[in-house]
Amino acid sequence: MSNNSSKPFSVAILGKSPNRPLFALLFMGLVLFVALVLDLAAGSVFISPARLWDILLGRETDQPGLAQIVWLFRMPRLVTAALAGAALGLAGLMMQTLFRNPLADPFILGISAGAGLGVALAVMASGLLFGGAVFSGYSAAGGLALAVAASVGAAAVFGLVLFVSRFVANNMTLLILGLLFGYAAAALVSVLMHFSLESGLSAYIRWTFGSFGGVTWSQMKVFAPLVAACLFGAVFLVKPLNALLLGEDYAKTLGANVNAARTGIILCASVLAGVVTAFCGPIGFVGIAAPHLARGVMGNSDHRLLVPGVMLAGAAMTVFADMVAQLPGQDAVLPVNAVTALLGAPVVIVVILRGKYALTSFE
Repeated sequence: MSNNSSKPFSVAILGKSPNRPLFALLFMGLVLFVALVLDLAAGSVFISPARLWDILLGRETDQPGLAQIVWLFRMPRLVTAALAGAALGLAGLMMQTLFRNPLADPFILGISAGAGLGVALAVMASGLLFGGAVFSGYSAAGGLALAVAASVGAAAVFGLVLFVSRFVANNMTLLILGLLFGYAAAALVSVLMHFSLESGLSAYIRWTFGSFGGVTWSQMKVFAPLVAACLFGAVFLVKPLNALLLGEDYAKTLGANVNAARTGIILCASVLAGVVTAFCGPIGFVGIAAPHLARGVMGNSDHRLLVPGVMLAGAAMTVFADMVAQLPGQDAVLPVNAVTALLGAPVVIVVILRGKYALTSFE
């Protein structure tokens, strides 16, 4: 007699029917919708669902100030969190498939470390030339300057990795080189922090905490199209990603151009990770966790289903993390990095221990 308690959580809810992946997508979409509503409603000032509905429809309310809170502060933060989660989840899926490593994440090639190096260089230069005034506080100019600095650093490391990939045939060698690039950039950051002024050091540390609240509507005009373009571009990488599940040799027998596929995957994943890091800081754990959550819930390793599933899972994770980080009813804000790890780690551990789809794709 079968014991339902021994089944994975996703199997108990969604069953084993052939339509399970589609039901799973609907389920994760519902979870994301709930997360979006809760994140808009919660915060230092709670907004009831009825008032929130009126604000979204443009109706007048008895508290006009609530509309400004929603449209000027919470809505851009919400959109940023959802896009960042989808981007990091998809980038993590690509890296895990390319390197056939369940612990690979979007920053495994040193993109995050390069962004950190760019910020550290900019902060130190600001401290020496202007006393750190450019990056002091949370001004729009300071946030944009940090985003530009992080973009330049991430682009530099990405360009180096892409250049080296042309001369490296083995993915494991490329993985090791990417890790070494990251360690070298992190070492340079440590040296710069040693010589940085206190104001610059404080600005850099705040950036490393990660936040979705620093992207304004004007910056969204740059952030959203870049992320959306790469998310759309991932559709054309589904076939080579499926071919790479069983290794490069098998992919070649299917007629896949492995070198072109690897370049496209690295390009797409690195841009996604670099853009999110530049505007939001280094948001960790989502890129590792979201692919495992999607595989566990969907019970499938086909990238035609995993790509949308991972985007939904990643977006739901970051939106929930953003809601918790805001500490509803309080004025303080927690670092997003800490929240994503604290909330996501137990869930992923359960999925991996009780489900079979989290790791079998890499065996």
